[in-house]
Amino acid sequence: MADAQYILPNDIGVSSLDCREAFRLLSPTERLYAHHLSRAAWYGGLAVLLQTSPEAPYIYALLSRLFRAQDPDQLRQHALAEGLTEEEYQAFLVYAAGIYSNMGNYKSFGDTKFVPNLPKEKLERVILGSKAAQQNPAEVRSLWQTCGELMFSLEPRLRHLGLGKEGITTYFSGNCTMEDAKLAQDFLDSQNLSAYNTRLFKDVDQDGKPRYEVRLASVLGTESALHSEMTSRLKSYEFRGNHFQVTRGDYAPILQKVVEHLERAKAYAANSRQEQMLAQYIESFTQGSIEAHKRGSRFWIQDKGPIVESYIGFIESYRDPFGSRGEFEGFVAMVNKAMSAKFECLVASAEQLLKELPWPPAFEKDKFLSPDFTSLDVLTFSGSGIPAGINIPNYDDLRQTEGFKNVSLGNVLAVAYATQREKLTFLEEDDKDLYIRWKGPSFDVQVGLHELLGHGSGKLFVQDEKGAFNFDQETVINPETGEQIQSWYRSGETWDSKFSTIASSYEECRAESVGLYLCLNPQVLEIFGFEGADAEDVIYVNWLNMVRAGLLALEFYTPEVSSWRQAHMQARFVILRVLLEAGEGLVTVTPTTGTDGRPDARVRLDRNKIRSVGKPALERFLRRLQVLKSTGDVAGGRALYEGYAAVTDAPPECFLTLRDTVLLRKESRKLIVQPNTRLEGSEVQLLEYEASAAGLIQSFSERFPEDGPELEEILTQLATADARFWKCPSEAPSGQA
Repeated sequence: MADAQYILPNDIGVSSLDCREAFRLLSPTERLYAHHLSRAAWYGGLAVLLQTSPEAPYIYALLSRLFRAQDPDQLRQHALAEGLTEEEYQAFLVYAAGIYSNMGNYKSFGDTKFVPNLPKEKLERVILGSKAAQQNPAEVRSLWQTCGELMFSLEPRLRHLGLGKEGITTYFSGNCTMEDAKLAQDFLDSQNLSAYNTRLFKDVDQDGKPRYEVRLASVLGTESALHSEMTSRLKSYEFRGNHFQVTRGDYAPILQKVVEHLERAKAYAANSRQEQMLAQYIESFTQGSIEAHKRGSRFWIQDKGPIVESYIGFIESYRDPFGSRGEFEGFVAMVNKAMSAKFECLVASAEQLLKELPWPPAFEKDKFLSPDFTSLDVLTFSGSGIPAGINIPNYDDLRQTEGFKNVSLGNVLAVAYATQREKLTFLEEDDKDLYIRWKGPSFDVQVGLHELLGHGSGKLFVQDEKGAFNFDQETVINPETGEQIQSWYRSGETWDSKFSTIASSYEECRAESVGLYLCLNPQVLEIFGFEGADAEDVIYVNWLNMVRAGLLALEFYTPEVSSWRQAHMQARFVILRVLLEAGEGLVTVTPTTGTDGRPDARVRLDRNKIRSVGKPALERFLRRLQVLKSTGDVAGGRALYEGYAAVTDAPPECFLTLRDTVLLRKESRKLIVQPNTRLEGSEVQLLEYEASAAGLIQSFSERFPEDGPELEEILTQLATADARFWKCPSEAPSGQA
């Protein structure tokens, strides 16, 4: 059997999202709006399979065929008859649920491959003897032959997502290196093109010279006669002696279905802003234009307090090894009014709270653009995973001048982060009950501060295309050096493009640090209803949770290539290092032996030193983070951040040894079962599923009732068309192309 870190355990936690009451309160028109937005999101989410690994679309197609022909209970009888044990069949169900939940065969949180926890030959018997195989023997056998080996393979390069020799990714062809990624980013910057909706493919011509294709995601292809702002960009370029070709049409048939449902949603929009927002999204996905998506995002920012909230597109760049390309995601949710009222109070206090942050006023935005901040109950969240909160859009120019929105996903928080005492690791017994009591409330506070005042704070110093600066070069002084500002962002440069591989983690670290820093403010805690001893407990558990998370983060570090696989967890480890460096016994991490005789560890936080020792240390660190970000000082930023992110076995903590202990006692991230909506006549019905691997599988089996087989054919055709860029799978499955 495979190493435990590459499988999903049979007892993995599975929870269902509860949005029944919020959905019930929607009007018929609001339900129709939510339904079509959900359909658009689910269709678009299929693109993530093509953004993950070469084999992921084939695995999805194979599983979908299996479970459309036989539900999990029916397939179980066949599997047991083929000689599988109950445990082995459950392992298969968990694997399938993991594929659907992560939209691929790599964990969304950590980018580690997971494989079926049963013998390959037994799974092969189940698949080739299934009802789906009886109905379409050539197609099912071909799918299995295409993806079976890769499904189980744990050769070193395939264990993690990464670029070049460090892993597998389908954002880049398999022959691309980090140097190719940097060159392509420089090319995109020179043309003022965003990387968010692109992939990069490299060919080598007869003379051995590389030729690069930058492919934009769009419904229309490069040859389309319809003129738009994108048409003039679709051509050949010479850049630093290299040939670049900008094309479009990536994921075209998938995006066509997204556009169709966005068009239908427009008919049920609550106002003109929503209509204009959707029109621009349609333009963006049709033409391949990020500028159109920005225009849509402007209307979205202006649409304050909608009953049905949503966002859709190529959004987060966490899984691009270079840190610039966005994974497709879409969410649809309804407002939770009680928690939203608290967030509104936090927004009202934001301008005053921003003054508490430890950097000079010149390093803060010229004007705080008061955002929407709501707590939402998620109806639909497509993509590779569901976060606890979001601060979007990610476009730097919009965030600096137009503003942003914050959302906290209340029904996700309620189930995804719940903790059972017996599974609570690395804490003192005396802390466990307090931790369980206050983890949820403290996390609400942390998410609120992280999203609103973490991601929502700070200014980038920019020189525009006309040479004008957005700061006073004469008077603004760098507080770290005492000198005038020496570096800034040029026209076309963004935070992601300059800081690339560390951008996401660095920014998450800054936002987490702001949350820890400002949760010490009594005004903040009063907004959330905490005073006196309760407030002190919320502070303690919030800091304790961060310290523990820093230790748990070691699961996501790969010592073989000295790299981190998850931005948020790397950020939390960095904060742990900062607090350990503060000294004076504020934080200690001590190896121990558990009651089971195996290695264990305990983290301790001295609650009496949080303000006297922890706050000053965090203050110094936060100021450095912001100054380096504002000035675009990549060299300084990398030196600071990568220094703290380094994992060694140096005493006293011996983190590499502790990593083995963390892996030994790790708990897998929960799988989340989401509902479906179905249009019956003119009414929208909510379909809910049980919290189990079988329930999650059923939810996907019923997600595309009209066109499931067509979608599987689309996915395998798209994967096969580009298969040569990863050498295998090398041939189209029979009947699939």
